[in-house]
Amino acid sequence: MEYRVEALAAAAGIPVDTLRFYQTRGLLPKPGHRGRLAIYDAGHLQRLRRIRSLVEQGFSLAQIGRVLEGDEEGPASEPLLAALAREGVGQRTYSRAELAAEVGIPEALIQAVEAAGLGEPLEIDGEPRFVEADLEMARAALAVLGAGFPLDVLLGLSARHASHVRDVADEAIDLFDAYIRKGAAEEEAITQAFRSLLPQITRLVALHFQRTLVNRALERLAGSEGDRKVNLERALAATRSSRLEVEWR
Repeated sequence: MEYRVEALAAAAGIPVDTLRFYQTRGLLPKPGHRGRLAIYDAGHLQRLRRIRSLVEQGFSLAQIGRVLEGDEEGPASEPLLAALAREGVGQRTYSRAELAAEVGIPEALIQAVEAAGLGEPLEIDGEPRFVEADLEMARAALAVLGAGFPLDVLLGLSARHASHVRDVADEAIDLFDAYIRKGAAEEEAITQAFRSLLPQITRLVALHFQRTLVNRALERLAGSEGDRKVNLERALAATRSSRLEVEWR
């Protein structure tokens, strides 16, 4: 069956603008042409329904792109997708304006964070939506800024960190896929493995970063003198007297 763009959007249950947006993001293959007319087929409709289903489950468009690339693996990939989706099901989402109001910061600041590649909102019907984790991160970032760090410097540092984190996360997903998913016989076993490992990995990464930060500070302390050395010693003593708490909800 053939579709014009308006008919395809109606069949998929989305606005035409959303369809075009998915196309610009490389999620929907280009249509064929008959003269000047763009012609879509049943494969395009199936792809749009797949995208919409993944969006409704809570996947970002970047994640959906990876899922679609791996669809040739067939049903074997579905349990891992289900495990990922269940971590985001039922979460309240926020518009950019709602997130800004909840945190108490200008909406333009959130846009700056997105432009730096640090924010990855969900795309629902072409609108960016944020989840509870984004709200918690924004509040934590606000507290860090309140300590006196310059915004431009902090954004630059965070962007470099985020780039490395994405690369490591991709490798971690590949490891899970190779050693956990393929060794689990049932979807429920994969879901439980993901749920149990995710908080442990989160804690492992946070604790490793904290330890590295403290050790690097100690190395600098060895070459410091005067008030700077005293102040740094006091700061490090405070970290040794407390324990980092990492929660995953």
